[in-house]
Amino acid sequence: MRKKIEKEILDTMSKNPNNWKGIFYVNPKDSRIIVPKLNQSLGWTLNFGNKFAFIGLTAIILIIVASQIFF
Repeated sequence: MRKKIEKEILDTMSKNPNNWKGIFYVNPKDSRIIVPKLNQSLGWTLNFGNKFAFIGLTAIILIIVASQIFF
């Protein structure tokens, strides 16, 4: 029961337009790194209020750049 309530709270957070800055979702209170977009049929996005989203995005960019330089 508790997980269902937590899921509903998180879904409410991701649907709140105040947590969206243009196309970017920014909510430090939301612990998720990957969240559904406002229109869920468009997929998922990163929560830029979570520091791990920046770490993961930086790692992906570094891997792409390194693969172009060294291979």
